[in-house]
Amino acid sequence: MNEPHEAPLTDGTIVLRPLGLDDIDAHFAGEDDDLVRWLNGGHGTVESVRAHIVRTMGWWEAGGPIFGFSIRIVPDHTLVGTIDVQLHQPFLSKRQANLAYGIYPAWRRQGIATRAVVLACEFLRRRSDVGEAVIRAEPDNPASAAVARSAGFTFSHRTNDEHGRYDWYLLPIRQTVR
Repeated sequence: MNEPHEAPLTDGTIVLRPLGLDDIDAHFAGEDDDLVRWLNGGHGTVESVRAHIVRTMGWWEAGGPIFGFSIRIVPDHTLVGTIDVQLHQPFLSKRQANLAYGIYPAWRRQGIATRAVVLACEFLRRRSDVGEAVIRAEPDNPASAAVARSAGFTFSHRTNDEHGRYDWYLLPIRQTVR
């Protein structure tokens, strides 16, 4: 199965849903220097956030290669961060998927990123084209490495190439039988 997802991705504490236009203002407001440093690559504007979300919505419609999720707290669905599931990237092997996540400042260090990674892996289990999830953490970002380990990933290797300097954490993905 390669459908985006049939049922909500939730563990009862958080829920993942595709990013949408209603996420623009909260996503823009949640940006801080740490998100810029580790994830975004530059400070955004409302217009650049809108463009990113519109592009993400297009990828959902096209079936990839990137699936951008909002991370929301249950029960009020407050937006607390985002996670991208990235397929067919130049730094990945054919059956790998990269996970890239960011949590807004007020919600960090509460286990939310780990929960989101676990749910993103559930999304991958529903696909037939992914055999391994990857988290690439910059060596100077121990929080991201801690999330990977907490979610069951194991350290594989370090790269330093045109894509950057990263510690690679890997998790085999076993498809869900339906």
